[in-house]
Amino acid sequence: MAVKVVALTRSFQYAGVSLPDPGAQFTPEQVKGFFAPVYPELNNSDVAGPEVRGNKLVYTFSRSVEVKG
Repeated sequence: MAVKVVALTRSFQYAGVSLPDPGAQFTPEQVKGFFAPVYPELNNSDVAGPEVRGNKLVYTFSRSVEVKG
């Protein structure tokens, strides 16, 4: 039985938009900061994942829900 090694690439999702990986040296939190100037709402978001989808590791940025009381 042969073992096949597949390199997984990272992908980032936010609000239905697929964001490219700016570089493997960035942590998911740093990627969030990288895209925050374009998507300022990322400053108040959470990072979930990774989830394996095919040959990709998908991280999802989701808005934090704040409740004022």
